[in-house]
Amino acid sequence: MTVVPFPSPPADPAPATVGGESVAAAVDRYLDSVQTKTTRDSYAETLAQLTALAGYRSAAALTPEDYAEVMNRWDTAAAATWNRHLSALTSFTAWAGRQEILATNPGRRLERRKPARRGDRAIPRTRLDKLFTDDRHGLRERVLWRMLYETAARAEELLSLNIEDLDLEFRRGRVTSKGGATEYVHWATGTARLLPRLLRGRTTGPLFLADRRAPTSGSRAPAAADICPETGRGRLSYPRAEYLFKTATTDLDPHSTGWTLHQLRHSALQHLAVDGRTAPELQAKSRHLHLGSLGRYVQLGEQTSAQVTADADPAARRRLR
Repeated sequence: MTVVPFPSPPADPAPATVGGESVAAAVDRYLDSVQTKTTRDSYAETLAQLTALAGYRSAAALTPEDYAEVMNRWDTAAAATWNRHLSALTSFTAWAGRQEILATNPGRRLERRKPARRGDRAIPRTRLDKLFTDDRHGLRERVLWRMLYETAARAEELLSLNIEDLDLEFRRGRVTSKGGATEYVHWATGTARLLPRLLRGRTTGPLFLADRRAPTSGSRAPAAADICPETGRGRLSYPRAEYLFKTATTDLDPHSTGWTLHQLRHSALQHLAVDGRTAPELQAKSRHLHLGSLGRYVQLGEQTSAQVTADADPAARRRLR
């Protein structure tokens, strides 16, 4: 007697999308429409949570509860972090509305949070000098830190630099700004002296490289443009660069928490303001579109307060006579 095996049940298919385009497909289309790489990468982190929650469902059926669950991930984060992730959802929602995917706004119950008022975030110049000249730190880090301070550029802009973007003769680099425009940032002698040592004859590929060779396959394999053709190493990531800076500055920070890369930009602009540079000059350096955006960078803080107090001290004036 011939025994006919019972057929195995088919694998469970992916849940069918009912009512139009799925969330996952809509998110992919939206991210493809974002031209600026730094913005696209930032928004992708937020929208990955939305895809994980409701990827196979119809995008048209997204609810305020879905958005609230996504944002719960950052409920205890700083206000700036919360607002950044909410901006990603808001931008996706606006795009989906224009595409006639969403008829209502699932984010209508969510509100931006007001950041706590910050004190003086500028790093004292003497501590920056000590940091920049400390040979215990790697050459790559010292070049990045100096360049961030001397250019007053955003960290994402400099980490995205390729060697082909450098103009060593005129001490400038071509970057893609926050709004997607092509602009130039300018550095000074400190960076100019170190750059040739960092390049070591390389003529193409990312300027700032990771410590290890990049994987060539799998989910962690970077794009070809983010790999050095000579060494096989990938581009240095923002999280890694931030971690190294905070670790290196823990001992210099009076609060022992370490500083952020963004504080180098903040410090550069505030120090220029202290030196008497005008608002239009600061705007040219920072490349802010509006003068009003400079306000939080150039508020003169504790050091200025201390100097004004010392200069106005009657006892000090008597000693000068």
